Amino acid sequence: MKPNATLRNTIRSAAVVALALALALTLTLSIAHALTPESALAIAVGENDDRIKALATAVDKPDPELSRLLDALLNDSVKIVGNKVLIVTDGKAIDAISGADAPLPAAVEDVVNNNRMRSEIDGAKASLGLFSNNNTERNNAITELKKSADESKLPLIDKALAQEIDVSLKAKLEQLRAAMLITSTDKPTRLAAVAALTGSGQPSVRSLMQERLNVGVETDAEVRAALSAGIKAIDGKLVWGERLGVVFTGISLGSILFLVALGLAITYGLMGVINMAHGELLMIGAYATYLVQNLFRKYLPGAFDYYIIAAIPLSFLAAALVGAILERTVIRWLYGRPLETLLATWGISLMLIQLVRTFFGAQNVPVENPSWLSGGIDVMANLTLPYNRIAIIFFAFFVLAGVSLLITKTRLGLFVRGVTQNRSMAACMGVNTARIDTYAFALGAGIAGLAGCALSQVGNVGPDLGQGYIVDSFMVVVLGGVGQLAGTVYAGLGLGVLNKLLEGWTGAVLAKIIVLVFIVVFIQRRPQGIFALKGRSAEA
Repeated sequence: MKPNATLRNTIRSAAVVALALALALTLTLSIAHALTPESALAIAVGENDDRIKALATAVDKPDPELSRLLDALLNDSVKIVGNKVLIVTDGKAIDAISGADAPLPAAVEDVVNNNRMRSEIDGAKASLGLFSNNNTERNNAITELKKSADESKLPLIDKALAQEIDVSLKAKLEQLRAAMLITSTDKPTRLAAVAALTGSGQPSVRSLMQERLNVGVETDAEVRAALSAGIKAIDGKLVWGERLGVVFTGISLGSILFLVALGLAITYGLMGVINMAHGELLMIGAYATYLVQNLFRKYLPGAFDYYIIAAIPLSFLAAALVGAILERTVIRWLYGRPLETLLATWGISLMLIQLVRTFFGAQNVPVENPSWLSGGIDVMANLTLPYNRIAIIFFAFFVLAGVSLLITKTRLGLFVRGVTQNRSMAACMGVNTARIDTYAFALGAGIAGLAGCALSQVGNVGPDLGQGYIVDSFMVVVLGGVGQLAGTVYAGLGLGVLNKLLEGWTGAVLAKIIVLVFIVVFIQRRPQGIFALKGRSAEA
């Protein structure tokens, strides 16, 4: 081959490669900057209808620069200089397309967005969120788009569906698509949309279908019949979520009740002391949790999520210390005198309430959940199980197991049972009954403190916290059987579930009255409670 021919071939090959690189570079730039200066100007300036149309066109080609422009529009930081769109923050301007620094002239035109335009911008931001790499952001985008579902966004939804890999999010997108199609002018399309929505079981979908049934919205008889059938099917699914929610709430309330009553089962059930200040010992545990929270927030902010772990033993110790002092100074002189014990402990409860009001004020104090106890598990569309209540259920049974082992398997538990059954014989065997009384009362008080720590995670903490639980605690102990820990559990869970079931039918006040009447009738029929005390006692 001649040298000139070789040179020409080389030049030709180089030209082809250069042309290919130029085309690739041009394509890359066009993809990277789908938002052009013209489209940015059309989004920022003009009549609302024209701006919305330009916004919809731009959203069809997701672009990082578009997201930045939308954020700036919502923050009222977009300015116009001639035909150029600038984003101005803290007196500094950048180009809305390239992000490069730009001069800021003295004369600029502000971009004004009315409520309609802001709503459209929010919808556009949600649309862009459909293509985020983060599952949470995509889920939030779907939720936001449900507020403004219409057929104009169908191409965007179809594009998101084509690339969505998460099964749950894909199902939500399909429901969103059906919600958009239900407003279609085509009857078969509406029927298909109703059929797709019927299987969702979502309360929001039910509301959407109910709106279509309103007078003047859906006029076709066949579609209206399909909507009615779909609403009935969704109601059938939702009712199970409501029932399971009532049962879970009842178990949660029951676990709190038997946790509160567990300490009382020792002081009253085993020792025979009617302690009307038991609710205030619970309150002390809750305020101990509040103090630990504040200490962590001030001195260990990085470890704030773990404050509850430190609060559990401290709430036990705080309440146990108060209980020990109460037993050593007042209760020990009143054994065998129930009326005097009742009056004395009632007076002590009033003193403790006033003491707390003096130091912390009469208002409730805020106790914040750690992040790992916030939120919940979505079991069904209308059923979410909060993490804090799940944790309380497990915590209550953990405390129950600990107390049961302590009473049945340890030397202290043996002494407590011995003193309970026959104080004189236990003293003859060398047991220091006065010390055992103090230990047992402090244990019951400490368990009340643990209940207060748990309650601080689900309700308000205030001076009157214990007043709402003292009567229920006595009812649980008496119903379960005096001195029976197993009876306390059955009675607490049973009363919790029964109370919540009745509340749904009769209301809170009447439900409480019915429960009280039930306990009175039950005790008349079976005075020893669910479980009778086994073995011999001093009174036998």
